[in-house]
Amino acid sequence: MIESRQHNLVTIGHIETPYNTVDECPRNIEPGGPPCILMLDEQYQDGLLSLNVGKEIVILYWFENVNRENLRQHSRKTGRYGGIFSLRTPHRPNPIGLAILKIEKIEQNRVYVNGLDCLNGTPLLDIKPAMMAECST
Repeated sequence: MIESRQHNLVTIGHIETPYNTVDECPRNIEPGGPPCILMLDEQYQDGLLSLNVGKEIVILYWFENVNRENLRQHSRKTGRYGGIFSLRTPHRPNPIGLAILKIEKIEQNRVYVNGLDCLNGTPLLDIKPAMMAECST
């Protein structure tokens, strides 16, 4: 039996998107998609220092109201039946969303990006600079 451990996460803000229902959400990140805003709580604004427009960032966010029990499901995009770790479904044991997107603009505690795949008001967990690993063959 695997021991279950609990960890505490702190939200640093929320995400503003044009989507209010799951049916409206795209099935994946769309870099050319509609504008979205990462709204940081004011206490985290200083953490944006040295982020620059045009750079790619990793965005981590929390999907709410999801099924955390099923380990298999059908893909909304293809209908293929598979394990959740082979899909970008929000329904997973730890419903953490991840996106790599380019910064379009930064204003005070707001970071503007395009094309997130989450509902308006989604909790924002973290922002990190994107770093691409080099693969050796």
